[in-house]
Amino acid sequence: MPYLGGKEAVRELRRALSNPNIQSDPLRYRNVVLKVIRAMSQGVDVSELFSEMVKACATVDVVQKKLVYVFLCCYAHLNPELSLLVVNTLRKDCLDPNPMVRSLALRSMTNLRLPSLVEYVEQPLTAGLRDRAACVRRVAVLGWAKLHSLQPGSEIDASVVNELYSLLRDPDPVVMVNCLRALEEILKEEGGVVINKPITHHLLNRLKECDIWGQSEVLRVLQRYRPQSEDELFDILSLLDSSLVSPHPPIMAATLSLFLSLCSSLPAVSQAALERVRGPLLAACGSGSREMRFAALCHIQLLLRSIPGLLGEHYKRFFCSYAEPAFIKRRKMQVLVELVNDENVVMILDELKGYCTDVNDDTAQAAISAIGRIGRSYSDKSLEILTGLLGLKQDQITSAVVQTIRDLVWVCPQCSDTVSSALEGCEEVLQDCQGKQALLWLLGMYGERVSSAPYTLEVYIDGVRSETSLEMKMELLTSTMRLFLCRPAETQDMLGRLLHYCIEEEGDMCVRGQALLYYRLLHCGIEETRNVLQGQRSDPSMGVLIGRPAEPISQWVSSFNTLEPLKYCSVETEPASRGSPEHLASVLKPNTDLPDNLDCGQLQMVHSGSDSAGDRLNCSAGLMSPGAEPCVTLSLSPAVSPEEFERLWMQRHALHSGQEPADEDDNCLWTEETIRCTAVPHCSPQNLHAAMQLVNIQTIAFSPSHSLPWKVFLYTHTLRADTSSSTLILGELLYTGEAHQQCSADREVEVEVKEQMDATADGEKEIKVTLLQQPRDVSTLRAFLSVLTTVIHTLSSEMA
Repeated sequence: MPYLGGKEAVRELRRALSNPNIQSDPLRYRNVVLKVIRAMSQGVDVSELFSEMVKACATVDVVQKKLVYVFLCCYAHLNPELSLLVVNTLRKDCLDPNPMVRSLALRSMTNLRLPSLVEYVEQPLTAGLRDRAACVRRVAVLGWAKLHSLQPGSEIDASVVNELYSLLRDPDPVVMVNCLRALEEILKEEGGVVINKPITHHLLNRLKECDIWGQSEVLRVLQRYRPQSEDELFDILSLLDSSLVSPHPPIMAATLSLFLSLCSSLPAVSQAALERVRGPLLAACGSGSREMRFAALCHIQLLLRSIPGLLGEHYKRFFCSYAEPAFIKRRKMQVLVELVNDENVVMILDELKGYCTDVNDDTAQAAISAIGRIGRSYSDKSLEILTGLLGLKQDQITSAVVQTIRDLVWVCPQCSDTVSSALEGCEEVLQDCQGKQALLWLLGMYGERVSSAPYTLEVYIDGVRSETSLEMKMELLTSTMRLFLCRPAETQDMLGRLLHYCIEEEGDMCVRGQALLYYRLLHCGIEETRNVLQGQRSDPSMGVLIGRPAEPISQWVSSFNTLEPLKYCSVETEPASRGSPEHLASVLKPNTDLPDNLDCGQLQMVHSGSDSAGDRLNCSAGLMSPGAEPCVTLSLSPAVSPEEFERLWMQRHALHSGQEPADEDDNCLWTEETIRCTAVPHCSPQNLHAAMQLVNIQTIAFSPSHSLPWKVFLYTHTLRADTSSSTLILGELLYTGEAHQQCSADREVEVEVKEQMDATADGEKEIKVTLLQQPRDVSTLRAFLSVLTTVIHTLSSEMA
C-alpha cells in the first residue's frame, strides 16, 4: 500500500470499494472498510470516500455496519447532504429484529449531530423508549439528551419528559441512571431533575443494583433532597451506611459528600462520618493508580482542614516510596506536615530529611520547605536538620535551605542565634538568584551576629557590575544599608562604592531610585535612617504558638468530590518567596463566621469573684465604674515585636517568682480579670485575630485551635484624648477547658493552671485575662477591658 498520507492511498481505497469483485466477497469488502477506518485513525483525510462508505452500510454484516457507522459519524458534518442518504438505512435498521442492530442504529443517528436530521430522529427515539430490549432503551434515553444539545433553545415535548420520569422505575438499572443523566441535561435551565420523597427512596432502594459510576451519579443527584423529618434523615443515613465504607473510592466519596450535605446541621454526625472513611481513604492512597492516589491525597487534605488529628496515628502511610512520581510525593509531604505532633515529630522529620537529597530537585525542595513549616512549632529539631543540610555543600539544597531558614526566622525570631551561626560559608555554594537574595536578607537583618557578613557583602558588591538580576541589586542595597547601621566601620567604604555605582553607572531606574533614596536618607541622619530600615525583624501577627485553625466543614463541603481540590492545594503551602518576606503583604482570608461589624458602643464588664485580683484593683486603685471611662483611642503604633513582648512579659516571673502578681510595681500595673461568655471563640483564631484588628488590638500569637489550654497574646496602645498621654497594654487570654489540664514536663514554658469550673449555672465559659499596663493608668485600662469584653461577647454570640 502506498504512503498513508498520500492521495494515492485514498484513490486506491476508492477503487477497492468500487470494485464489483470485492463487493461480491463479504470478507474482502469488510477488510477494505477496515483499512479505511485504520487510515482514518492514523490521521489520513478519507472524507472523499463518504459516498462509497454510504453504500457500504447497506449490509447484513453487523461488524461492517459498526465500522461504517463510525466513519459516517466522523465525517457527517462535512457532507450534510449525503448524510440524508444514510438516514433511510438507519431508520430501517431501527426496525431490525436484532436488538444490537437497533441500538447501533439509534446511537449512530444521534451521533450524526446534524440539526437538519432532527425531524427524522424523533420518531425512532420515541419508539426506542418503549423497546422491549434494555440496550435499546439505554441508547434512546441518552439520544434525547443529545437531541436537546443540538437545539438547546427548543422545548422538548412534555410527554417525552414524563416518559423519561416514568423510566426512572425501569427494571434495568442502567436505563434508570441514564434517565437521570438525560433529565439533568434536558431540564438544566429549570434546575435539573426534580427529586421528591418517592423518587429518593426508590433510588436508594435500588442503589445496590447500579454499577460504580451509576451509584456515584445517583448519590450526586440525591444531594438536592432535604429530608422532611429527622426520622427520615436517619433512615436515609442508615441505607447509606454500607456505601460509606465501600471499597470503591468513587462510591465512598459520593456517599460522604451526600452525608455531609444532609448533616450540615448535625456536626457530630458529620464528624463521625469523616472518621468512618479513614479506612477507605487510606486504601485509596495505596491504590495502584497514580491518579487515584493523587485524588485521595487531595481530598484527605480537605478533611484535615476540619479534623487535624483524623489520620495522626496512620502517618506512616504517607511516607513516600522511591518509585512514586514527584507530584504524589509533594502531596504526601504536605499531609505529613499536617499530621505532626509531639509523638511522631522525630520520625517525620527523619523521613523528610531523607527526601532532601532526592534526585528530583522539586521533591528535595518540597521536603526542605516541609521541614521549615514544621519548624514553626518544633524549631530546634527542624533547625538541626536544616543546618546539617548546609554541610552537604550542594547548590540546590543550600539554596532551598537558606530560603526556608529566611522564612522560618521571619515567623520564629527566637531561631536567629542558631541561624546566624549557620550562615558562615554559604555564599561559596550558592549559585541561583533566589538563594543569594535570601542570604543577603539574613545578613542584613542579623549581620551583627555573623562575623564574616561584611566580607560576604563585599564579594557581591565587587561583582555588582556583572550582576544581571534587578532583585539581587536591590536586595544588596538594602542589606548593605542595614549592615552599615550596626557595623559602620567595616561597611562604610563598600557602601560608598555601591551607592556610587548605582547612582552614577546603573542603567535601571528602579535600582538608581532606591540608591538615591538611601543616599538622601543618610543625609537626614543615622537615627532617621535607622527608623526607616531597622524595622520589624519578624511577622508581628505570628508567633511560635500560632496554628492553622480548624475550619467548619461547610467551608469546603461544596468542593468535595469535585476537581477543585485537585486544582488547588487545600493546605496553605509557602513556595520560595521572592524578595524580602516583610514586603509580602499578609492578606487575611475572608471569614464567613466573622460578624459584619463589632458594636463597641455598649461597653460591659463582667468580673470574677470578690476575692479576685480585679476586685482588689477596683477597690484599691479607685477603678471607675462601667460607663464612666474616659475617651480612649486604641492604636497599634509603635509596633511591639515578639522579642520585646517576651522581655516585658517575663518581668512578671522575674519580679514576683513564687508570689501572687502584685497590683502595682513602680510605674507598671498587673491585673487579672475573668470574662464570661456563652461560647469560647477559640475554634477560629483567625476570626479572633481579624476581629481584634478591627478595634486596633494586635494578636502576637495564639495556640492551635484544638489544643488546651488555649492562649492568645496581644498588645495595644491607649491614647487618651483629655491628657494626650498613652500607655502600652500587653495581655494574655487563657482558656483551660472543661477539666484541669496538666502540662507535659518537656515543655519549654511551664504553665500552671488552677482548677476552675468553666461552666457556670447558666452554661457560660470563663476566659482568664492577665494584663500588663505601662505606665499605669487605671481608667484607660478599664476602657480597654470593656472593648476587649465586647469583642469576645460579639464573637461568642455569633458562634452560639
